[in-house]
Amino acid sequence: MGIEFSYAAETAFVSPTLLKIGVSHQRMTMVWALSPLIGFFLTPILGSLSDRCRHRIGRRRPFILLLSIGVFFGLLLVPNGENIGYAFGDSGINTNDTWLNSTQSIALPHRSSASNSIEFEPPPIQNLHPWGIFFTILGTVLLDFDADACQSPSRAYLLDVTLPEDHARGLSTFTIMAGLGGFFGYSLGGINWDETTIGILLGGHVKAVFSLITIIFVVCVSFTVTSFNEIPLDELEKKMHEDQVDQEPLPIPHINTKRHSAEIHIGIINHNNENYGSLNDKNDEQLSVPRNNQQRRYTLPPIPINSPCAIADEETAETTFTENVYVPVTVPDQNQSGVASLSHYLLSILWMPYSLRILCLTNFFCWSAHVCYSLYFTDFVGEAVFNGDPKALENDPKRILYESGVRFGCWGMAMYSLSCACYSLIIEKFIKRFGAKRTYIGGLLFYCTGMTLMALTKHQIGVILFSWTAGVMYSTLFTMPYLLIAHYHSQGTFEVTAEGNAKLGTELRGLGTDIAIVSSMVFLAQFILSLCMGSIVLWTGTTTAVVSVASFLSFCGALSATQVMYLDL
Repeated sequence: MGIEFSYAAETAFVSPTLLKIGVSHQRMTMVWALSPLIGFFLTPILGSLSDRCRHRIGRRRPFILLLSIGVFFGLLLVPNGENIGYAFGDSGINTNDTWLNSTQSIALPHRSSASNSIEFEPPPIQNLHPWGIFFTILGTVLLDFDADACQSPSRAYLLDVTLPEDHARGLSTFTIMAGLGGFFGYSLGGINWDETTIGILLGGHVKAVFSLITIIFVVCVSFTVTSFNEIPLDELEKKMHEDQVDQEPLPIPHINTKRHSAEIHIGIINHNNENYGSLNDKNDEQLSVPRNNQQRRYTLPPIPINSPCAIADEETAETTFTENVYVPVTVPDQNQSGVASLSHYLLSILWMPYSLRILCLTNFFCWSAHVCYSLYFTDFVGEAVFNGDPKALENDPKRILYESGVRFGCWGMAMYSLSCACYSLIIEKFIKRFGAKRTYIGGLLFYCTGMTLMALTKHQIGVILFSWTAGVMYSTLFTMPYLLIAHYHSQGTFEVTAEGNAKLGTELRGLGTDIAIVSSMVFLAQFILSLCMGSIVLWTGTTTAVVSVASFLSFCGALSATQVMYLDL
């Protein structure tokens, strides 16, 4: 929820703030491309590091805290970058006044007769806010990158502390909170804080909104990192050593030296853990292995296979079960040392099974379709629906229409956030009733239909009504890909044969790594669209192209989703 509050402030006020201090439209587009360019390469690496993190508070929470600090500084720098620039030596001349005066000097000749009209070149405007621009752009990159990157460890943390049967409910709750955060965030930005005591005390509308959202974000992060205790990696390995010493495993059959695999049976102690995988009592906690007969690829780096507890370690995940089971276990082939190194995790990013590649492709199309809506929607409403012109002079009727359309578009985005929260309440029931495949494809086609009708009607009622389909898309892409990844890891299956049977393998994959890989598609989508969307609008001559492209990309995502591996979900 805190991240979505930050998103609302970012999308509503970053662009006007950059324009106010002298950044041109062309360079502003490049600013939006900086964050996805960085995030596309760093996010999967951060996911791999989180899988191997040995901090005493766990594997995910250190990264949540680190990235939250980046969001915090971004929320401080964006509204205050101009003032910080003054402290570093920027002049106090208002860039907007300079621009307005130069604009008037151009417009005046057109009011004279045509025979006497003279075209004047506007004097070059000297950029008087170099430090202010630097700190504002730095805050924008910090806010955009860290808010997006923080999603991956947050979801991994959620999946780590919940049972597999609760993953769907957990992810839908995650999306509900995200939708509510966006709805209240956009609504908070819609209040005219300049006319309130809070706005006057905090220094104006923008600073008031960012200050309030910063406080809300800090509170949300505090609740998140204190909600459940993770099992530290060192503590987990230590307990597996102790448990293995207390148990007497059956004799291990002869190990094929080429495959380095053997199957044994391990007895598991019955227990009931009410804290969803967290470590309540360090003395009494027992760890159990998942109930499946398939080989697992795990989120933990394994202990060397020649150690006495290797077998137990290879089959332990952060989930617990209540019944006594005997599970056949396969020891995967490892490198010489048997330890999964960081390079092994990084190679797993490049060499993905087909199931993850097609899931990444589907998520890329989904995020591309959604980014078209979220970044350019208000401009579409202002120009195509209200027939306004952002380049018109101040107080010009076209300019007034455009600004009215932008404000009206914000209400549409508030509705999409609200619909995201509402749909997240029932998406779990849809998955149980219709299955994951129909729910996934149906959500994408629903959004495709909504954007198509919006492009055809270009009406104010359509802006509000069809924006609800964007909420369904947002809920879908926040829930389905991560539910499928968690299901792959829970079942230990990443590939199936032509007959539909699970295909056994030996590669080690990290849950945090795979979540980060799929999540990084948002960076790729935003980067590509930042580079080409302006050209598409220029080529078509209308901002209706924005929702048309969103519809087309959503349809491509639906086609790609038909090839996703759903197993029995």
